[in-house]
Amino acid sequence: MKPRGIRQTMSELHTWAGLLAGWMLYAMFLTGTVSYFKDETSQWMRPEVPHHRQTVDAARAAERVTATLGTLAAGSTQWSLDLPLERTNVMSAFWRVPQATPGRRAFQEGTFDQSTGLRTNSRDTLGGEFFYRFHFQFYYMPPLWGRWIAGFCAMFMLIAIVSGVITHKKLFVDFFTFRGGKGQRSWLDAHNALSVFGLPFHAMITYTGLVTLMTMYMPWGAQTAFRTPAQRQAMTAQTSTFIQPGKPSGRAAPLASVDAMVRQAQARWGRDNVGRVTITLPGDANARVAVSRGEAARVSMSPQYMLFDGVTGKLIDVKERVGGAAETRGVLYALHLGRFSDLQLRWLYFIVSLGGTAMVGTGLVMWTVKRRQKLRDPARPYFGFRLVERLNIASIAGLSVAMAAYLWANRLLPVAMADRANAEVNVFFAVWSATLLFATTRSARRAWIELLWLAAGLLALLPLLNAVTTQRPLWRSIVEGDPVFAGFELMLWAFAALHAVLALRVARHRPRITRSTGHRSDVVEPEREKESA
Repeated sequence: MKPRGIRQTMSELHTWAGLLAGWMLYAMFLTGTVSYFKDETSQWMRPEVPHHRQTVDAARAAERVTATLGTLAAGSTQWSLDLPLERTNVMSAFWRVPQATPGRRAFQEGTFDQSTGLRTNSRDTLGGEFFYRFHFQFYYMPPLWGRWIAGFCAMFMLIAIVSGVITHKKLFVDFFTFRGGKGQRSWLDAHNALSVFGLPFHAMITYTGLVTLMTMYMPWGAQTAFRTPAQRQAMTAQTSTFIQPGKPSGRAAPLASVDAMVRQAQARWGRDNVGRVTITLPGDANARVAVSRGEAARVSMSPQYMLFDGVTGKLIDVKERVGGAAETRGVLYALHLGRFSDLQLRWLYFIVSLGGTAMVGTGLVMWTVKRRQKLRDPARPYFGFRLVERLNIASIAGLSVAMAAYLWANRLLPVAMADRANAEVNVFFAVWSATLLFATTRSARRAWIELLWLAAGLLALLPLLNAVTTQRPLWRSIVEGDPVFAGFELMLWAFAALHAVLALRVARHRPRITRSTGHRSDVVEPEREKESA
């Protein structure tokens, strides 16, 4: 028997690493891609809240929201509020629930009007934050479990990238070659082109995704190096702005002016470069306030903040430098999130990440295309093949339908509905599950066509649904020069057109009779290629 070469071994590793985690990776890539515009998505999903063309004074807004939290979150040991930015039309805040019962969330959150500081009366929704959170911790499970699963899939992705580069010796030559209508060859050409197009980005985004949670995946080094509570707190200060609440004194004391503290931070870092205010033990004599530096003007997520005495307002400490290892982690974390980017760079992130999503999708489809020609009876494939094929349909076309359904739920569910945000998410997963069930009841070809057309229809009709259910139709957004609503709905039509093109291509494909069995196959029999040594 001829020994197998390194490229053949890497080819099998690439195939199975990509397949076993491919369905989760596709969902992670697609939801991560749209998360680069999660703030704009959240704005569209809260049509009652006006968009501020000029950002409200962050210092005054922080003071107003803090006053509201004094009543809304009385008794809480920690408040944290994000200051207004140009891309957001609300302020978000979360606070620790006093005496939270086991099994329930330890934090509550809300959105607040920048001008008044009051909680918004807009519809309850997670907005684009749902896609962002789903991207790395999924849903209906403890976040810790979701992050472990995401890390497991990211490691498989890293293996697939490295093994793919080794396998395809003519990778860069093939980037300029595409042969349409050639079955397996066409899928491979598309997969290669998409892979090379964003290869540095794909490697970076996968590796940095692992780095962001490295202390959770590999905690033993830190546990060995930092043994005492003081050492562990010092390590936390290197990677996070979280301030551990001290012991309450038991003496009530009013909170000093948060406005003045934020203005000190603005004087140091710039008026529009203050990101978050964290308050521990509010209302107690031992209260502390940390004002964090924003992320837009620096390519690092390492914590920088000013620490104040919460009662006197006196500056206690300034944290602007961390160790080399922590700074390296901060830079890699920032590269993954891309929050430092301006509009043009954010679009580049979006486009290349969308190409990565297509890369994973074409790889999944290519697995079934390649193996269909080897089936003894393509009309009656074995269970494993049929399972992969249906999972592909639900993971790719079905996910598009589910994401569109999530946006439809945002417009159709009653605004005053209790637990409305979770209801929107439930619609997303219910529809996604329904697409898998639907795919099992149809032929693969028909399931692809019908789900792609359904996704195209849902996306295309969303601007019309918005016009009927809100006071912000597309034409009004264009006339008023609202880039968020107009841009979002025009992109919905662009994605609808993309799904329609894919549906048409699948519909126009004509199966051929295979010579071995006389049965019709859903896919054209591809050209046989010479196996490389």
